[in-house]
Amino acid sequence: MDDKSLFARMKQDLFTAVVGDVLDQMGHRNQFLPQAIKPLVPGTAVIGRAMPVLEADYPDGHGNGMGPMADKPFGVMFEALDSLIEGEIYIASGASLNYALWGGLMSTRALHLNAAGAILNGYVRDTTEIRNLGFPVFSQGSFAQDQGVRGKVLDYRVPLTIGAARVTPGDLIFADDEGVLVIPRAVEAEAVERAFEKVATENEVAKAIKAGMSTQEAFATFGVM
Repeated sequence: MDDKSLFARMKQDLFTAVVGDVLDQMGHRNQFLPQAIKPLVPGTAVIGRAMPVLEADYPDGHGNGMGPMADKPFGVMFEALDSLIEGEIYIASGASLNYALWGGLMSTRALHLNAAGAILNGYVRDTTEIRNLGFPVFSQGSFAQDQGVRGKVLDYRVPLTIGAARVTPGDLIFADDEGVLVIPRAVEAEAVERAFEKVATENEVAKAIKAGMSTQEAFATFGVM
């Protein structure tokens, strides 16, 4: 199944809780990003390939250091954004919570590139514009303060650790109202297939409970709850 077909089927039939349960059973128990990261528009779900972006605080803007980023406003943020390909998610972390990491013009560019969404371990701004665009964005909230004189993108398409989760380029990212889940590429086929099976079994459990079966009997019979 190609990514487009897989993502559509996952959005229709799965949710982060069930895939997270399967990953727990497979021994991958630190796959959710921090709980504070929520969709800008409740009810949004997004699935795509991780394009990790490394942010950092850079006080006093630009021109005051000796490194290669000193005279480069925003660092390599524009290069990172322009590198997005169809189905990828721009996923940024590393900065403080003193400024926004994403905005309306970035959403416009990402939408043109057919990116799947943006996930920020930090804040977003231009929220009305982003809502009107319909571009899926997850963040810790909104804050108008700009990163231009406060932070830079240092690198992109590099592994990141966000909370307890490790994100590497190309990992499958699945996000909804209940969390942002990292599905490691090496185990994604097994994890997703097992998740589809678990959902089908849970549907049978629900029918049995509605028909009067006790939860103890249901767990003993089906092995899920």
